[in-house]
This record gives sequence, C-alpha cells and structure tokens, in this order.
Amino acid sequence: MWIATGTIELPVGETGELIVKGPQVTKGYWKNEEETMNTFRDGWLFTGDLARMDEDGYFYIVGRKKDMIIASGFNIYPLEIEEVLYQLPAVREVCVYGVPDPYRGETVKAAIVLKENATLTAQEVEDWCNLHLARYKVPRLIDFRDELPKTAVGKILRTKLIQQEKEGAVISELTVENHIDSNG
Repeated sequence: MWIATGTIELPVGETGELIVKGPQVTKGYWKNEEETMNTFRDGWLFTGDLARMDEDGYFYIVGRKKDMIIASGFNIYPLEIEEVLYQLPAVREVCVYGVPDPYRGETVKAAIVLKENATLTAQEVEDWCNLHLARYKVPRLIDFRDELPKTAVGKILRTKLIQQEKEGAVISELTVENHIDSNG
C-alpha cells in the first residue's frame, strides 16, 4: 500500500507498507485500544514493514516504516544503505538513521564500528557509497564509534542513536560531516 495513506495498492516492484488480513491475524492488542486503532483499519493489520512485491508475488522486506528517512522528498531505507556498508571489509557494525536537516528535512547518518585493527576514512565510505547507491542515499554524516547501543540480546538500538542525536550527546572517536553538493 502507498505509505502516505495506506489506501492505494501499488504496482509490482514499488515499495509500500505491507498490510495483511485473514483469520490467522489477531483482532487487536490486548487491553490497548489506542494501539489497536492505530494499527488496524477495516480488518487490515498495518504491519509497519516496508516491502515490495516481485512479478511472481513474492514479498521482500526493505525496512520499517518508522525507520524510513525522508530527505528532500526522497524515501530512503536504512537497511539498503547498511547492506552496502557491510560490504566494506573494515566494517564490523553499522546503523543508518535520519537526523534533522534544515534544508533537506532529514539527512542520512551512518554510525560505524570498525573491526579490530581496521582503518577506514569517511572519504572511503563516501566513495564506496557513491559507487553503490543513488546520490541522495549516500550518508552525509559519518560517525565512527567504539560500539553501538544494543538490547540485552544484541540488537542494535537505532532509537537510542536517534535519541542521543536529539540530545546532542553523540560521543564518538570521530564525527565527520561530508561536504556533498545539494544535488541529491
């Protein structure tokens, strides 16, 4: 479904919010009417997952709706950028998220943890991303860190990074703002 309204079915290959309906789908959240109202409409469960369907009817999850970055009107999916960054041999962990930008609305930031004894510069990250991503998806901010915040089971906490950004409490070895022209 179209992300903005959840009411228009999209053509094959387009990304939108995955919604499901059927007897196996729960009727709502236990004792949480507000969340039920936000998540269910006309019997449909709005999953919050962003997905695309191929020509054979298979679905591919490309991210979460709440994680999507909107920069200069473009929808950017952090997972796509993270997959590109994980291809760099020096990268151990990465988390991509949007930060406020007065001109673009949001801009792309990548928090990167390097493998032990590995080296990588912000310029190398930018060059790699320019080869593999559309220009508007290339991280404008690169934050090299010793570690990323995680849950008890080891899942990276994107929300914690966003919260730290809002509080201005980003602590890292090096924070570099890439200077990329505004054409993307």
